[in-house]
Amino acid sequence: MSDTVEPYRIQIPDSALDDLRRRLASTRFPDAQPVDDWSQGIPLAYVQGLCAYWRDGYDWRDLEARLNALPQFRTEIDGVAIHFIHVRSAKADAEPLILTHGWPGSVVEFLKVIPLLQDDFHLVLPTIPGYGFSGKPAAPGWGVERVAKAWSAIMARLGYDRFFAQGGDWGAAITAAIGAQDPEHCRGVHTNMPVVAPPPEMRENPTELEKEALAARQYYQDWDSGYSKQQSTRPQTLGYGLTDSPAGQAAWIVEKFYQWTDCDGHPENVLTRDELLDNVMFYWLTAAAASSARLYWESFSRGAMDDVAVPAGVSIFPKEIFKASRRWAETRFKDLRYFNVLESGGHFAAFEQPAAFVAELRACFATML
Repeated sequence: MSDTVEPYRIQIPDSALDDLRRRLASTRFPDAQPVDDWSQGIPLAYVQGLCAYWRDGYDWRDLEARLNALPQFRTEIDGVAIHFIHVRSAKADAEPLILTHGWPGSVVEFLKVIPLLQDDFHLVLPTIPGYGFSGKPAAPGWGVERVAKAWSAIMARLGYDRFFAQGGDWGAAITAAIGAQDPEHCRGVHTNMPVVAPPPEMRENPTELEKEALAARQYYQDWDSGYSKQQSTRPQTLGYGLTDSPAGQAAWIVEKFYQWTDCDGHPENVLTRDELLDNVMFYWLTAAAASSARLYWESFSRGAMDDVAVPAGVSIFPKEIFKASRRWAETRFKDLRYFNVLESGGHFAAFEQPAAFVAELRACFATML
């Protein structure tokens, strides 16, 4: 296996953008929902407006240029090419930090925090296999633990013997796995979505935060987890429609930005239309609908979660899907150095609240130096 790290530039041909516009122009939309809210899913009028802007107003080349202004690389691990951004701090003694996205996110989530963090951290932002501009595994086996091992391998190839790790969504699971399986090199972890399973006795006499967390989990199970069931059981079947229809791919993703951001009723209250489409493009241009969903298929049956013994920190944003109290978090994160509950923000914390996200990371990792 080669351990070469090669520079990489994103170069989408005009033909791919022309094809996108053609498909958007010929979209066959469903009938409108018979309710005046998002309770049946993303509303028809909003999707039509979003797709019209995507076709006639959105500029992919702007994002492509911003990404290509950053140092991007690819390296092969176990036969899969991994795309990542690597921004070295001007400080030679800066701490290495690997940041991991999830679904339906991408490295776009972190673009706002790069300039805020790079004074004190060497930043590595990889793309999960099957997502964006990373390669797509041709064989099964790329679950959370394998991705975590790949991330440790990337850090070693970059010359970082010790490093910090951070993540939300699938990035939270991958980050926890790094802490569990690579304590020799991982100095500590931080997550904004603590994936924990408190024992039944801890659910008795819950605190206010725990009541909120239990209610949010129940709502997720009852009303918000259909996508997860589909992606964890039949990702290939789902992929045909989403890979063929840009409107379908956008609706599948943007609906979650409505549901999971602290947006006061509309995703564009917290993120711009361009930012939402920037993220969707990482799935559309790379035809990653099925390959990204396979992480659910690979990982949902993996059994009990490993404890994390390295120093850890948790930040709770109020619109996060899965929240936890300190005592819940301590059932898995055995050396919890930092815990804080914020007043605003949601699942895509770095994207929604970059300044607050950066402040949390600085405060957390300061306890581990």
